[in-house]
Amino acid sequence: MGYKVAVVGATGAVGGEILEILAERNFPVDEVVALASERSLGKEVSFGDDERLEVKDLETFDFEGFDIGLFSPGAKISAVHAPRAARAGCVVIDNTSHFRMEQDVPLIVPEVNREALVDFRARNIIANPNCSTIQMVVALKPLHDIARIKRVVVSTYQSVSGGGKEAMDELFEHTKAIYMNDRKVPEIFPKTIAFNCIPQIDVFLEDGSTKEEWKMTVETKKILDAAIDVTATCVRVPVFVGHAEAVNVEFESPIEVEEAIEALQNAEGVLVVDDPERGEYVTQIDCVGEYAVFVSRIRKDPTVPYGLNLWIVSDNLRKGAALNAVQIAEAMVEDSLI
Repeated sequence: MGYKVAVVGATGAVGGEILEILAERNFPVDEVVALASERSLGKEVSFGDDERLEVKDLETFDFEGFDIGLFSPGAKISAVHAPRAARAGCVVIDNTSHFRMEQDVPLIVPEVNREALVDFRARNIIANPNCSTIQMVVALKPLHDIARIKRVVVSTYQSVSGGGKEAMDELFEHTKAIYMNDRKVPEIFPKTIAFNCIPQIDVFLEDGSTKEEWKMTVETKKILDAAIDVTATCVRVPVFVGHAEAVNVEFESPIEVEEAIEALQNAEGVLVVDDPERGEYVTQIDCVGEYAVFVSRIRKDPTVPYGLNLWIVSDNLRKGAALNAVQIAEAMVEDSLI
């Protein structure tokens, strides 16, 4: 049986990845449509190696008869059109931030809380978590299962692709300008991103944290365990694709490094690459185009009774967005939810 699938935001970086991953993983489709704003009307996007799809106008598209909508058009647009699609009977898997913390919308990472998918019927909408949260909870889940996690301290090193195509263009243009002895005024980022790190992703909140840091805290609680304390510092770095995270985990009970490595090696979606003496650890360049959440630098934290340090890396456009959305759709098919 094949499904009718609408990809919303098909001309964006994540939308393009969704189309590519649907084809790569042979998702059972009878029909795929690419939707975007009116200004993209008539453009073509790739679906697999051989097929081109003409972009249709989201504003006027009728979702009646479509089974799945994979949304990544921006939060304000999803706020309008995701409920419209859901009312038409199309199950929406939304990659924006708009629905994530709504109580009756499940927030899903299939390797972590697949069982929560059954709650989608309340709204016919499923939320895809934030990219930095996804890779962290995939790595934390197998550890939480053997020694409950008490507290997480995470510092992120997030690529500019998390800000979309315009952010990637700004890094490219500003880097080139520096080599030409030119200075450009930042437009997408609050500070110059070329050869620089910016400790601000999204807006600042009243408590001094950024919205990205808040997302990592509240989403981890909703997905993994409400009892886990999370504190985050999120940093944008001059890398095009791939997010890295330095994660300090404090547990309620003892956990050995060897025990953690074995649990991670056996975990779905995780690949352990950890032999520092031989130079074996994963960097952001290494993860591009890959499906896995990579974990390296697994070691004891001697400053707390039961603690570990981890280095977690993943392609934010894939597992951090498009792949997770497609995996949700696959899980729904496998579990006969759709």
